[in-house]
Amino acid sequence: MNVTSAVLENDFVRLEPFEERHKEPLRVACNADPELWPALYSISFGGDQFDASWDRLRGFQAAGTWLPFAVIRGGEVVGVSAFIDIHPTYQTVEIGCTYYRPEARGGAVNPAAKRLMLEHAFAAGANRVAFQVDQLNLRSQAAVTKLGGVREGVMRNDKITWTGRIRSSVIFSILAGEWPAVRTGLDARLAAFGQAGASALRMSVREKSLPT
Repeated sequence: MNVTSAVLENDFVRLEPFEERHKEPLRVACNADPELWPALYSISFGGDQFDASWDRLRGFQAAGTWLPFAVIRGGEVVGVSAFIDIHPTYQTVEIGCTYYRPEARGGAVNPAAKRLMLEHAFAAGANRVAFQVDQLNLRSQAAVTKLGGVREGVMRNDKITWTGRIRSSVIFSILAGEWPAVRTGLDARLAAFGQAGASALRMSVREKSLPT
């Protein structure tokens, strides 16, 4: 397995490996929901925690143990996601450290970004892609399930968050043999988003053409 750093792009999002030019736009995106960081994240990119977390991920990126991406929609940085715990020998990788600013949630951004990352991982030779979700984070658990992740169980009290809270993590995975079916499901979801976007555009054009 050789998961490499590369720009990943489809009709909905563009994922760019972290560069310094992403730092300030990502800071703005992460500060759009300050109450979320202490509630549901083991590390914080909010407020005065941002610089230390940015430097930490850049260090992991330089070491090749994490591959963080700026998630870009319409030319604007709307969030972050990363390949973490990359194990070439075991041919496994985890997708995590995912955050989107509020207006980028609940639409095409997450399935589109995960479609790109999963394709990249399995094409690189991964046998297993894992997700670890805070047991309190019901929204993310539902999102991973909707992606096609299989819930494996709970790692009890496996992390201490940046606030000192002892966290338990729900483990999900997608295996290489499951990927074709998962990919088909994701493609169907994204096609529906595309059709909805095209319908909205047609409606907008029609409304503009109506006499006033």
